[in-house]
Amino acid sequence: MNTRWKRILLLMSFLILSITGLFASDGAIIDSGATAWMLTSTALVLLMIPGLAMFYGGLVRSKNVLGTIMHSFVAMGIISILWVIVGYSMCFGKSILGGWIGWNNDYFFLKGIDSNVLDAGVPEYVFSMFQCKFAIITPALIAGAFAERVNFKAYCIFIALWSLLVYNPLCHWVWASDGFLFNLGPKGAIDFAGGTVVHISAGVSGLIAALFIGSRRGYPYQVIRPNNLVITMLGAGLLWVGWFGFNAGSSISSGLSTAQALIATQVAAASGAMTWIIIESFHQGKSTALGFASGVLAGLVAVTPAAGVVQPYGAIALGLIASLTCYMSIQLKAKFGYDDSLDAFGIHGVGGITGAILLVFFIRPSWMSDALSLAGGSWTIWNQLGIQALAVIIAIVYAAVVTLVIIITLNKFIKFKSLEDDEMAGLDRTYHGERGYGMLNPS
Repeated sequence: MNTRWKRILLLMSFLILSITGLFASDGAIIDSGATAWMLTSTALVLLMIPGLAMFYGGLVRSKNVLGTIMHSFVAMGIISILWVIVGYSMCFGKSILGGWIGWNNDYFFLKGIDSNVLDAGVPEYVFSMFQCKFAIITPALIAGAFAERVNFKAYCIFIALWSLLVYNPLCHWVWASDGFLFNLGPKGAIDFAGGTVVHISAGVSGLIAALFIGSRRGYPYQVIRPNNLVITMLGAGLLWVGWFGFNAGSSISSGLSTAQALIATQVAAASGAMTWIIIESFHQGKSTALGFASGVLAGLVAVTPAAGVVQPYGAIALGLIASLTCYMSIQLKAKFGYDDSLDAFGIHGVGGITGAILLVFFIRPSWMSDALSLAGGSWTIWNQLGIQALAVIIAIVYAAVVTLVIIITLNKFIKFKSLEDDEMAGLDRTYHGERGYGMLNPS
């Protein structure tokens, strides 16, 4: 066979393999571009978890840095396993128990989705793992509220129970196709990437936990300083980068809506950061690195529910407003006297509520036109505002009540708060037998 025919056969083989590779075993077409972006987004969201670990770890005292970082890392282990076994089924299965939760036998251990492809052209495995990362980071966010004083074993059991009883039901209500909040009004309660499911639930649950567990020893009279703001700033940077997967990946596509969410994410973070340091410069006379990082997070949290429905000016406005409301909430913390150690409620709870409600004033005209058409010509932003407020209230009440029940019940078997001697020694030594900074004396 001459060289020319060899080349022709090689080219034909390549084309056949390329074409057949676009189809799943059930005949569904795989969109390689969307799948590639969703794989990238899944990795970016996972990157946020070590980013969160660094952000939190740098803010605590050196004797607690590893223990605090472990709160994020252990969530990757516990929640990943739970997600594969029952989490995905509880979140995205068909509604059961009156709509409180979902279930699908094919999703149990993911045993029935081996060759499934979604309508968006993405393998269901990819979508499942993308959503898994949301389920991981949400309970990890809560840890910031009671950092430096929680029993590690109790924490591990708590996040497992919280994931099953709080996160999974909320996720089902808001994001499953037959969830009741998903079906409120013509287009449902808007939560594009997790303002309600992730940030409000985590922030409110963190506040409840902080109130129940009490303050750190010496708080608020003893000055508790961060051990390494450089680590915190690097963590904030990783969170900012990872958030592009968090928000833009939630389009479950690789197209116009992805680009819209991407730009909204960037400018909201920038707006939040600049607003925070400007407020600081007037209020405290200095603009701090921690303030910049806090503003970044406030803007990112606020735009999370809105990223797919607002234009850039709306994202800037949300970042600005969220930075102001979060800054004010952190100032009020000292007046009320509760110890939300790393401002889980002050940033995530308040920022999530701000974004979920105020996004209605910046919705794209095209989104409202679609809602108006579906509603038969009688739908306004005030109608949508009512739905957003209802979803926020439901998330706050449900997360608060169930979190309190979990903690009270768990505390009867394992003390949720560290013993005073253990707290004085530090989480690193008490629960892990290690030190974050070698032979340095913990402080």
